[in-house]
Amino acid sequence: MVATDNVYKTPEEATFNLALYLKKRQKLCDTALDQAIPIVYPEKIYESMRYSLLAGGKRVRPILCLATCEMIGGTIEMAMPTACAVEMIHTMSLIHDDLPAMDNDDYRRGKLTNHKVYGDDVAILAGDGLLALAFEFVATQTPQTVDRARVLQVVARLGRALGAAGLVGGQVVDLESEGKSNISLETLNFIHKHKTAALLEACVVCGGILAGASSEDVQRLTRYAQNIGLAFQIIDDILDVTATQEQLGKTAGKDQRAKKVTYPSLWGLEESRLKAQELVKAACAELEPFKERAEPMVAIAHYITSRNH
Repeated sequence: MVATDNVYKTPEEATFNLALYLKKRQKLCDTALDQAIPIVYPEKIYESMRYSLLAGGKRVRPILCLATCEMIGGTIEMAMPTACAVEMIHTMSLIHDDLPAMDNDDYRRGKLTNHKVYGDDVAILAGDGLLALAFEFVATQTPQTVDRARVLQVVARLGRALGAAGLVGGQVVDLESEGKSNISLETLNFIHKHKTAALLEACVVCGGILAGASSEDVQRLTRYAQNIGLAFQIIDDILDVTATQEQLGKTAGKDQRAKKVTYPSLWGLEESRLKAQELVKAACAELEPFKERAEPMVAIAHYITSRNH
């Protein structure tokens, strides 16, 4: 298979090179995000927004958005504004999640959290600024060649994924559940389907919508994303137990200290790993109709369960 965007550098590279693919896509996303927020007056708020947005990270969410758009037949250019918006929303959630009123964490991606550098007040406003910019960016930066009805669908889906029906709702139940030992698997699934999987689902489905995905394709993409979203969270829970602070880039063992019910606390480590692998297998099965065009998304799904940081 030969990629049209030179992901494969030579004809000899017959198999998909995920590491090279991720490296190139990450660079594209980092460049676009850097250009999205210039520093102007009042400088402090833009510096704070950039501090967390450009602090590193794997860029899995924007890369999934781009990959889905390409798989359905679209281009990187038509999906990049939405990919950037998704990362802005994700970064906002991390800034707010780290605040003393929430998870109260001092480190994120190996650096001091936003509120530790800029104070709680500016950190809250930086998250708000990123959130507002995300929707503005989709509306104003998506190429005019993309049907405006599709752009409107993207805005609506991002809003739902973020709000009380998505990330915010999941966070509320997560906070209410902290310190309680009788949390059921149903409640734990609710938390992470909303807090983690909802935004991943929006990344994937919005990328497809921009490229003109059919309703059947959207259903397949939704199931793929929900499965990898839950697998992503299970692996995060495992890493909180097994990884070091250096590997995680944030405080290790916080779930246990906060007495949070997690997948390993319910199932054990080995069973949790098996469940994550089953979810990834089910996710990849949804992409079979797309054949070789789905190669990047299949590889990313497997990457989620094999990561150690």
